[in-house]
Amino acid sequence: MLLSLVVHIHSLRYWFPAAVMLGTAPAYLLSWGVWRLLSTVLPARLYHRVDDHIYTVYQSMVLFFFEHYTGVEIVIYGDIPKKKENVVYLSNHQSTADWIIADMLATRQNALGHVRYVLKDGLKWLPLYGWYFSQHGGIYVKRSAKFNEKIMRRKLLSQAELGTPMYLVIFPEGTRYNPEFKRVISDSQAFAAKEGLTVLKHILTPRMKASYVAIQSMKDHLDAVYDVTVAYEGTMTADGQRRTAPSMPEFLCKECPRVHIYFERVDMREIPPEPGFFRRWLHERFEVKDKLMTTFYESDEPGKKCRFPGEGRVSPLSLTKTLPSLLVLSGFTLPMLLTEPGRKLYSYEDSMAVDWLGFGYAAAVAFGGFMGYKRKGSLASLIAGLFFGAMSAYGAYKVSADPHDIWTSLAASGALALVMGVRFKNSGKLMPAGIMAGLSLLMVVRLLIF
Repeated sequence: MLLSLVVHIHSLRYWFPAAVMLGTAPAYLLSWGVWRLLSTVLPARLYHRVDDHIYTVYQSMVLFFFEHYTGVEIVIYGDIPKKKENVVYLSNHQSTADWIIADMLATRQNALGHVRYVLKDGLKWLPLYGWYFSQHGGIYVKRSAKFNEKIMRRKLLSQAELGTPMYLVIFPEGTRYNPEFKRVISDSQAFAAKEGLTVLKHILTPRMKASYVAIQSMKDHLDAVYDVTVAYEGTMTADGQRRTAPSMPEFLCKECPRVHIYFERVDMREIPPEPGFFRRWLHERFEVKDKLMTTFYESDEPGKKCRFPGEGRVSPLSLTKTLPSLLVLSGFTLPMLLTEPGRKLYSYEDSMAVDWLGFGYAAAVAFGGFMGYKRKGSLASLIAGLFFGAMSAYGAYKVSADPHDIWTSLAASGALALVMGVRFKNSGKLMPAGIMAGLSLLMVVRLLIF
């Protein structure tokens, strides 16, 4: 009984900030949607300028939870420029929290609104966010032979021509390094050996296409490349072995006491323009990262273990950079929850007595199962998606007939919130586990409160 209570309290450390971040999303997206509609008759440059400010508000609230709520220490090795720059940010990749680390560095330059991501193509199906990231300047790319250079180059060139401030985040490894995924690591090492490249131990072999296209497309617009290496403290077992980096839920559960960030600014003149030389240059940068990570995890000297070489400085973030955004978004959200028109965005009791949100949730569940089957051939995902989608649709039908008959919908969303929440905690994968867990949790809260 006591153990169960401890487990539930521990999980609340994640669910509370997750509920706030997802719960304020409708107010945020509504505000952005109004601006997007108005900006259709305005210059694109003006749209991006205001959009960057709106984006800063929401991401600052996110950083409130990931920095101030968790109390994590950020230790930076190297000097971050004080002024804003147009840059491509290249980093090693080991956790979903890596996206937040990029925000942490950007906000210390007052460039948080300029952050745009190169994302794998499957993330464009994220409800609302997938489309929004594209509107904010993010780029979706497919891997290997399916990579479409023309689309990426065209979008980057258009943004450079508009003079759009750029803090483009790229993880050249293409997927996360996880010490438990032995096959992924061995395949990466075998590829490096085959190509005559140095075999890396704590980093995956980088892929050059997205980085090369980004840098060459915007070479006249960029000031520098930021070469960033990230290590999470608390990721070693008792016998000194490296373990999986914390996922977003684990990070929010305060399981990472300290993040070490090795920062190096590379001037554009140092980057070779020819593809062959660029590939070698990029791999050499990742060789340096691998040496840094090897020192961090394997140094025989106690004073050098779990830290990077050189002087590391703790970089606290002022509460004035995050708390106002939390208060602003809460101020927008509370009136929506306290007034009848606002509650209709969350509630199923609208004038037409149709639970549109419930049916939309059911469609998202079914679609998620179908995508799992299409992308990975998972029959289990298809069956589960169709089952819970049908159950949720039936629940929405019952709620439409009687707003108090919530039990079928509650059972479906509650079960998915639990199952997908556990999967997200274990895997750290935002898609589909994290998104579906968040949507399901919102459905549970909506059904119980509204």
